Parts: sequence; structure tokens; C-alpha cells
Amino acid sequence: MSSVLSDLGDTLLSTLRDVVPVLLLILFFQLVVLRQPIPHLRRVILGGVYVVIGLALFLLGLEKALFPLGDIMAKQLSDPGFVAGPDGGPPGWGDYYWIYIFAAMIGFSTTVAEPALIAVAFKANEVSGGTISQWGLRITVALGVAFGLALGAFRIVTGTPLYIYILAGYIVVVIQTVFAPKQLIALAYDSGGVTTSTVTVPLVAALGLGLSDSVPGRNPAIDGFGLIAFSSLFPIITVLAYAQFMEWWMKKQNKQNHAV
Repeated sequence: MSSVLSDLGDTLLSTLRDVVPVLLLILFFQLVVLRQPIPHLRRVILGGVYVVIGLALFLLGLEKALFPLGDIMAKQLSDPGFVAGPDGGPPGWGDYYWIYIFAAMIGFSTTVAEPALIAVAFKANEVSGGTISQWGLRITVALGVAFGLALGAFRIVTGTPLYIYILAGYIVVVIQTVFAPKQLIALAYDSGGVTTSTVTVPLVAALGLGLSDSVPGRNPAIDGFGLIAFSSLFPIITVLAYAQFMEWWMKKQNKQNHAV
């Protein structure tokens, strides 16, 4: 118990050290540049206290739970005792299917719970007058992350170069951008960025490092990273695809209505 409290105290101090420069910058522009008083000062101070405490607890939780959990799950699912090749021989890439399923499920669940994505989905629904569904956007992005992480796990298992997947993915994005509805292109690109945030990144990083450490012939420093790139790229593809599908569907519905 004393060690946990000591760790919490250290994390609080380091979090405060990180947050204070941001607060000083905001105060400088508010008071010196804009020369405006701080509105609702008591609420702002209370909110700042909540931010520091919340960040400290979150960072401590990452260190004590999420990072070890992702690492343990990856090592257990890729353990030779669990993954057995045909006739007891060396496992092939197809024998790691539980890893691909786990990566996809982790990607989907963490993205749905991602606070940054929730905020973007809320604002997108608000400015579109309800045309863009909050849950529709969140699930579409989550499906992109799920597919991307499963493909990224496959890349680690097979040892194929990362740049091939990223290059092919961005070629698809460029082609989609030409044909997608223009009002949703910026939202699709933002949807890729918000997936690399507080909930998704820790588990994805731990999964990649744990998997590359467990698969024979893989180097965590070379193969363990790159999964986060997949979780940023493929949501752009799925959101653009969703926008293209909805545009086609609306045109089809309009044609049917005019025909009637």
C-alpha cells in the first residue's frame, strides 16, 4: 500500500510539472495578450485540479495495469505451448489466428471507448444537425482500427516490411479522397488522428512489443512498433468508404423517389 501511495505521489508531481507550463501559457495570453479577466475563475481552478488528479491516476493505471495486461496477453497467445504448428512443428502465420482476433477486439473496444473519438463524434453530430450519427461514426472508426490492428499483428508474425502496408494504405486513401464527398474528407482524416489517444495507444503499444518479443525471429525494437500507424491509417479508409456508401445510397433513394 505504501509503495502505491509513493508511486501516486511521484506521478502527481510529474503530472503537475507537465501541466503547469500549459496553464502558464494560457494565463499569459489571457491576462497579458488579450487583457481579459479569467471567467469563472473558481471553476477553472477546480477543473485544473481535476485534470491533474485524473491524469495522474490514469498514468498510474497505465503503468500498473494496461501495459502489463497487453504484454501478458500477447505473450500468452503467442506462446509455443498455446500456438502449435501442424504435427507439432513450428507454427506458421495461420496458427496465430487468436492473436489476430485479440488484436481486432482490442482495437474495436478501445476505440469505441476513446474519449477523443467521443468528442469528435459529438461535435460532428452537432454541426451536421444530426446527419452524422455519433454511434455510426464511432463504430465505423472502430472497425477500421480493428482491421488495422489485425493486419498489423499479421505483419509482425510474418515479418514483412511495414512500409509496404503503409504505402498501399495511403494509395487507397488518396484514391478515395478524389471520389469521396468533400464535406466528410476532413472528418475522415481527423478520425484517424483521434484513435492515437489515451486509451488506444497504451494497449496497442504493449500488444506490439509483447507479440514481437514472443514470436521467434522478431526484434521488439524493429518489429514491435508500427501498430499505432495501422490504427491511424485504416479508420480514414473506413470513414471515407462509409461516406462513399452513404452518398451512393442517398442517390439511389432519390432516384427511387423520383421514379415513384
